[in-house]
Amino acid sequence: MSLKNVRLEVMQHLEKDVDSLIEKYLIPVDKIWQPTDFLPNSEGDNFFEEVAEIRELAKELPYDFWVVLVGDMITEEALPTYESWLMDVEGVDQVGGNSWGKWVRHWTAEENRHGDVLNKYLYLSGRVNMREIEKTTQHLIADGFDIGTDRDPYKNFIYTSFQELATYISHNRVAKMAKERGNKQLFKMCNIISGDEMRHHHAYSEFVERIFTVDPSQMMLAFQYMMKQKITMPAHFLRESGDKISTAFEEFSNTAQRIGVYTSMDYVDILEKLVKRWEIGNITNLSDEAEKARDYLMKLPDRMRRLSERMKIPENSYQFKWVEPAVLR
Repeated sequence: MSLKNVRLEVMQHLEKDVDSLIEKYLIPVDKIWQPTDFLPNSEGDNFFEEVAEIRELAKELPYDFWVVLVGDMITEEALPTYESWLMDVEGVDQVGGNSWGKWVRHWTAEENRHGDVLNKYLYLSGRVNMREIEKTTQHLIADGFDIGTDRDPYKNFIYTSFQELATYISHNRVAKMAKERGNKQLFKMCNIISGDEMRHHHAYSEFVERIFTVDPSQMMLAFQYMMKQKITMPAHFLRESGDKISTAFEEFSNTAQRIGVYTSMDYVDILEKLVKRWEIGNITNLSDEAEKARDYLMKLPDRMRRLSERMKIPENSYQFKWVEPAVLR
């Protein structure tokens, strides 16, 4: 049987548990938060006063902070690309309406609120160039991306397990920085988004755990493959208007590292957490090739940590069109 058919068979085997995992990790619409819970009430008499408060508090936040917040928001707004990618994974059936397709739709519905609330906040803040941000968002969706997973569910679930935890870290750190600057409203907003991301991380991590129990060797090889090629964050494909080949992601990444929102050391820590979470060192019934993959994965965090310690973060020399320093004076 081909690897593709084996993966499809495994996905069909696990599908019987997906509905219970939806109940475990996702929250019903009537119970979960909505963007308007954290934004001025446009029907209320105090709407303009509440907007004025947002704009006043926003003045306390520096340039690098806005760059990271904008980059995080744009990444969330490119959700149509992520949903279409996951809907094309082997075993996910959006036409027949199987449970995997249901998971992707419900996960997307939760994720959709993140871009909504951050977009509205940025618009009301008056501190960023929304038209340039909107053009970058449109580019990111129109350009599409290739995260190196193909239609392979094993690789995709490794990717989402990693990426959801990375997103948690970024939103959580931004939340703390907002709180330190006295912006409690933005803190609550980013903090609750980070909580969603952590739940989603646990869900995708459990998908991987379940695959390890039925197809350990191929799951191990998929993990090795993804770590050898490195996890490509969705924001990797950012570009500003007019740039066919952009350095926007590199500069965004440098900014995030410079202010400690997401660093190369965080990348290593996530890898280490996944190795521990999936008990890579204790998995049995591996093929010889998978045993070698396990050895590689067990040694990788220390190797990457040594490389990260030698990395130098360049000083800021790039001007984003999203955030104009003149506005921040």
